[in-house]
Amino acid sequence: MPLVAISDREFMQFQRFIYDAAGITMSNGKQALVSGRLAKRLAHHQLDSYSDYLRLLESRSDPSELQMAVDLLTTNETYFFREPKHFSLLRDLAVDAREKRQTMRVWSAASSSGEEVYSIAMVLADVLGDAAWEVLGTDISMRVLQRARSGHYPMERASQMPQDYLKRFCLKGQGSEAGTMLIDRSLRQRVQFQQVNLNEPLPKIGCFDVIFLRNVMIYFNLETKRQVVSRLLSQLRPGGYFLIGHSETLNDINDTMTVVAPSIYRKA
Repeated sequence: MPLVAISDREFMQFQRFIYDAAGITMSNGKQALVSGRLAKRLAHHQLDSYSDYLRLLESRSDPSELQMAVDLLTTNETYFFREPKHFSLLRDLAVDAREKRQTMRVWSAASSSGEEVYSIAMVLADVLGDAAWEVLGTDISMRVLQRARSGHYPMERASQMPQDYLKRFCLKGQGSEAGTMLIDRSLRQRVQFQQVNLNEPLPKIGCFDVIFLRNVMIYFNLETKRQVVSRLLSQLRPGGYFLIGHSETLNDINDTMTVVAPSIYRKA
């Protein structure tokens, strides 16, 4: 079936749709991405245009279709141990927690398909072993959370993973699963995943020592960034660390945090 072309007007309507649904500002020029990701949904519902599909979404007659559209338009690929300096800091904090016999709680607030969550869990399992530690991964997309819970990934996502972690925490796929890896069940059972929309009041998830919010703010406008960051920082313990993407900054967004290093902030 040939790809249905998306008009400029329809694209603008989907920009507004994803902003209203997830607070995400989709930049101009992403028509190919929108049409490429949603074309199968048009075919599935036997619709002739993106306007027809938008009408279906706005009718709210099928909540699962609404979730599907949000999933398709917000999913981003990621990989293990992205930005190593953050994991180096995490290791130091875990060593400190071990010496003080303190519980450690870490939140990956936009966990996507789970690579960040399992990277965090590997560091904590390595340093703290069976001691008290928790990792929570949240995302707006049910589809990526399902993938995260399965812990099953293409092997190339692990190119940055320390080799000893690969041996200790991952099972290498054989036969029909060749070229893939599975996170060991004992590690999968130590982490939690939950659907959370960062643009809405947060559920009761408690306070954290470290919060990761990396490579997400680029999709928000300034006011949304301020609201999201403020919401997350209310869940960060005094002295806790807030980690963002290396190309991001809290300048003009929040002035209550101390800069420790680029992309690393600490709460007073």
